[in-house]
Amino acid sequence: MHLQDKTVVVTGAGHGIGRALALRFAQEGARVAVSDIDYPAALETAEAASGPAFPADVSSEADMQALTAAVTQQLGPIDLFCSNAGIFIEGGVDAPDADWDRIFAINYRAHLYAARAVLPQMTARGEGYLLQVVSAAGLLTQIGSALYAVTKHAALALAEWIAVEHGHQGIRVSCICPQGVRTRMLLGEEGNKESFLKAGSVSAEEVAEAAVEGLRDERFLILPHPEVAEYFRRKAADYDRWLRGMRRLRAQSQTEVR
Repeated sequence: MHLQDKTVVVTGAGHGIGRALALRFAQEGARVAVSDIDYPAALETAEAASGPAFPADVSSEADMQALTAAVTQQLGPIDLFCSNAGIFIEGGVDAPDADWDRIFAINYRAHLYAARAVLPQMTARGEGYLLQVVSAAGLLTQIGSALYAVTKHAALALAEWIAVEHGHQGIRVSCICPQGVRTRMLLGEEGNKESFLKAGSVSAEEVAEAAVEGLRDERFLILPHPEVAEYFRRKAADYDRWLRGMRRLRAQSQTEVR
């Protein structure tokens, strides 16, 4: 997919990866509609991307329907819907149900609501593209957060299903699955949060560049960290060995953080 003259929506575009994606897509000549629950931040990104901004809560299906309708009315049919917004919550199986509900609403159901909103117009005209920002955690796992690992696996599974079930209708799907990215999620609000993922992390702009290249090739998996493909192959080749390696990495990461 080439982005020149395409109508693109990016959610969670007020900060981090979403902002970088919106700006990079605009550089490619796309008409970019920016959305974020942080509307002032969305306005800043939209100004830089020379497009409109819309306030929206991705965990609300009504908001996703309204966003899709508003963008279509203002810019025309949506060619690419980039479902980007996501959150991180630490915890294991004993995490409160409220935390599980919140992270499922944003990390998984936001992708579902976006698909429900935009697929009807895309399938009606026989073409469209869904770009989901997932995580390497969706292919591998997330040390320290069952909530993040499970919701990212769910998001990836949804994208796979849509690619299979709607491919014959001209629907293309890509998932961006980075490891550490130097955003507030990894570094914290003050930029000093400790994480074993800092080593080898990439910038949001590097993720956006990988996204543009992946869209051109229409690859399902877009991996800003190419080594993730090898980790995924090792996991599939010998699951038990991979689990042993992850347990060692968990122990090492806890020692480093301390």
